[in-house]
Amino acid sequence: MKVLIAEDDNLSRKLIELAVRRAGHEPIIARDGAEALELYLQHRPDVVLSDWLMPGMSGLELCRRIRQEQGDSYTYFMFLTSLSDREHLLHGIEAGADDYLRKPLDEVELRARLIAAHRITSLHQQLKELNDQLFQQARIDSLTGTYNRLRLQEDLASMDNRAARYGHTYALALFDIDHFKRYNDTYGHGAGDRTLCTVARTILSCCRASDSVYRYGGEEFLVLLPEQRCTTAVKVADRVRASVQGLGIPHEGRPDAPKVVTVSAGVADLDGARDRSAQTVLQLADEALYRAKHAGRNTVVGC
Repeated sequence: MKVLIAEDDNLSRKLIELAVRRAGHEPIIARDGAEALELYLQHRPDVVLSDWLMPGMSGLELCRRIRQEQGDSYTYFMFLTSLSDREHLLHGIEAGADDYLRKPLDEVELRARLIAAHRITSLHQQLKELNDQLFQQARIDSLTGTYNRLRLQEDLASMDNRAARYGHTYALALFDIDHFKRYNDTYGHGAGDRTLCTVARTILSCCRASDSVYRYGGEEFLVLLPEQRCTTAVKVADRVRASVQGLGIPHEGRPDAPKVVTVSAGVADLDGARDRSAQTVLQLADEALYRAKHAGRNTVVGC
């Protein structure tokens, strides 16, 4: 582990550093609280060993500042103190400290506390990784692997903020698989799920790395195209349309030609929305999709 040592006394600091090295950890040395905070922000150590009484910033203030700055990571904080007043120790715990060691330092006790610190920081890291995984999973459609509507809401809010602050723009392309209910009725829902996944992969393959694909509804997918206008987005949508048709997935249940799976698409951009809001762009894309459906399907209509 990285162990930040904040101690203004030279002899005490050297003894603590030696003990930390003997315990198999990497010491980072600070001679006062201000330097310790600077080194903390630079190295993000696993453990801080801090004297209580230091010139300038005290150990108590250092502890408070670290807790304010720690973010998602967790640093185990221990006070090194010769003070024995119980209320004094309670103030340290209330400020965010995890433990304390009395001076003069007992090296065996320090090693034991560092073992405990390693266990606790490891648990915090595991919890953080699990939370990160859950955060991502909550924003992914479990069937197709595309983003879901929760992620779409977050991304559109972010795009609207960027548009308002920096004048950025974007386009939306809304796709719908033609006669998909008939497909499920003809081939079964298992085949329908496989086709949804295939169409999703096809849409992804036609997009740039900066574009985002979302499952918008049962058989609907939406593509967010940052910094694109309607004319360019229509070309992307038509490339998707042609690619899906080119898959040649049989669809004998549809009443029209071609007898393969196809998609229709409606496209709109932020500049076409009078109030320049995501909700309006979505509405315009949905209206364009409606026109594409009524124009015979397997087509793209722009705003």
